[in-house]
Amino acid sequence: MRDSKDSFQSRVMKFSYLALCGLLAMLWGANANAQNQTDKVKSVKARTEEVQLLYREYRGVRLGMTAEEARAKLGDPVLKGDDQDFYVFSPNETAQIAYNAAHKVIIISTDYTGGVGAPDYKTVVGADLQERPDGSMYKMVHHEKEGFWVSYNKSAGGHAPGIVEVTANHLGGTFKSINVDNMRSLRGEPVSKKCA
Repeated sequence: MRDSKDSFQSRVMKFSYLALCGLLAMLWGANANAQNQTDKVKSVKARTEEVQLLYREYRGVRLGMTAEEARAKLGDPVLKGDDQDFYVFSPNETAQIAYNAAHKVIIISTDYTGGVGAPDYKTVVGADLQERPDGSMYKMVHHEKEGFWVSYNKSAGGHAPGIVEVTANHLGGTFKSINVDNMRSLRGEPVSKKCA
């Protein structure tokens, strides 16, 4: 009788041990699955935030729009051309919209004198602008899947007020930029003088 009682207790102990191990394995598996789900949610959230951070339009104008659609959004340009329009919205804000041969927007370039009215760089190119030795800051981000790149360039200023330039460019798009002195002249500002 004693042997059967010891045998019974031994089986109960083995069963209890196996049940405990099984329960721990299930809890560990559930925790790992929950962690995996959390990681997936974090990954989706990060991708969503990245997509939301992309600088995709300016005053309603998007890459790929027709020239007519862009002009309807922005009004009459100061300088109008088949391949490029130039706008002056204020003494601190100008824009250049460039078009391809099919008259579709391929470049949106905006300049903010003194940075007045410029979007926060984090909403344009994300974190971490690259600082150059002259104090200017720059970053370019390529969005291959969406077919464009965007850049944020903040000049150092020096003798003239600094300029923040934000550019969205359809991959493969090129244009001739109007220089800073021409922009200032169009805005009625004095043209900068060369510093000695």
